[in-house]
Amino acid sequence: MEQATQVFAAVSLLVIGLSHLFQPKVWVAYFQALAAQGPPGAFVEGFLCLSFGGIIVGFHNVWQGPALLLTLLGWMQVLKGLGRFVLPQLAIRVMARTSIERAWFFQAGGVAALLLSGFIWWLRLRN
Repeated sequence: MEQATQVFAAVSLLVIGLSHLFQPKVWVAYFQALAAQGPPGAFVEGFLCLSFGGIIVGFHNVWQGPALLLTLLGWMQVLKGLGRFVLPQLAIRVMARTSIERAWFFQAGGVAALLLSGFIWWLRLRN
């Protein structure tokens, strides 16, 4: 299951990374729309984070070596999801700060996601 989880995470990060890189203004609009929904918008993001992180945590329990990074990513997403459910007003403030002028933050995040995807592909293919 660990190898399948690595493929899941690598593919997910690849797609999201490319989207962040090439469609940053759409991501701005998405987060502005979530913020405009209030707490239900925070819950939408919480479900996404919890789902992604929960799959990783549930099926990739590796606490040593380079694969530890993926396990930590999973737990970070679970905690982010928890934060969205427990403190939705904080999440709304964070999402409301997005703007077209700051769209480059999404591109930077896209580069980070692509690098992480590449690292996870390397983990998967080296075995």
